[in-house]
Amino acid sequence: MSEDLPDPTGLPGLPHPRETSRLIGQDAAVTEFLATQAGGRMHSGWLITGPMGVGKATLAYRIAAHLLAGRDASEGLEMAADHPDLRRIRAGSHPRLFVLRRGPNDKGDRISAQIRVEEMRKLKSFFHLSSTDGGHRAVIVDAADEMNVSAANALLKELEEPPANTTLMLISHQPSALLPTIRSRCRVLRLRPLEPAPLAEALAQAGVASEAPEALSVLAAGSVGGAARIAQADGRALYADLVALLSGLPHIDRPRAIAMADACAGKGAETRFPLMLDLIDLLLTRAARAGLMGEPDLQGAAGEARLLMTLAPDARAARRVAELQQELSARARHGRAVNLDPSALLLDMLLRIEAMATDVAAA
Repeated sequence: MSEDLPDPTGLPGLPHPRETSRLIGQDAAVTEFLATQAGGRMHSGWLITGPMGVGKATLAYRIAAHLLAGRDASEGLEMAADHPDLRRIRAGSHPRLFVLRRGPNDKGDRISAQIRVEEMRKLKSFFHLSSTDGGHRAVIVDAADEMNVSAANALLKELEEPPANTTLMLISHQPSALLPTIRSRCRVLRLRPLEPAPLAEALAQAGVASEAPEALSVLAAGSVGGAARIAQADGRALYADLVALLSGLPHIDRPRAIAMADACAGKGAETRFPLMLDLIDLLLTRAARAGLMGEPDLQGAAGEARLLMTLAPDARAARRVAELQQELSARARHGRAVNLDPSALLLDMLLRIEAMATDVAAA
């Protein structure tokens, strides 16, 4: 990876997973891995799944350090910070660890949108060059969802005939999108969204100041990466404003809606605009779920629970909300792709929510 290009496997505002000192809130996955190792049933391929930002890569690096150091299950995954193998991993220089990730594009001026077969050739070279070392080898694919077809097929061959003394760990945010043959050749470790307390602990470890961990957990769906993004962009206040605006449904304050849309556009709003799109998507998703399952236990903002039940008072309305969520999500993706005016796009979305709420109230 060129030093001039960013590492595509890190999350903004957080330490890189290889540098994270502790894995928080994923004890079940750690226990499952260690039990497998203790039982002598170690797999050469592991598929580490779960939402983005819940610790999948951190776990992969901890497992890699554990295996490269030749430790057994009774020692656990925690290692002294000055352990030689852990220090090399954190420096990105361990000779028996290969990280398969998106590399430079053809021009070399930016990161490719996919993991291409060119990166798989580097993996082949790694296997050849490290074959004389004699120690255990580890490969982390971050993220397997980003492989193109050629790269996926090349990796499948490695999983079908894995090199000796090698463990491959595939990180996946959407495992259903992977080739079924890849999934079938891996042992699955599932990581869960973090509850408010461990989420707050993980944010503190990352040096991210946060308040109201319950609200952050709701807005970030238990993701440390998502919570850091929301905390740093004052997303809780943005969501509270959105909830307050829509609390007047089936009608909304048009001047206030226009002001909100304008505040998410223009210079200085580069992070606010995509965040607002995500928050609208979240609100509609939670409303559809509330219409089917009832009022949620935790709120992302004051008055949210009441608003969700206004939007989706029953299962029929929940289906309407779910349809609108899919429609607006597709519109948001299209709008960003063709550079539609952010203010106009957001205002249109708010007015569509108003129109749906009017229909629901009249039904």
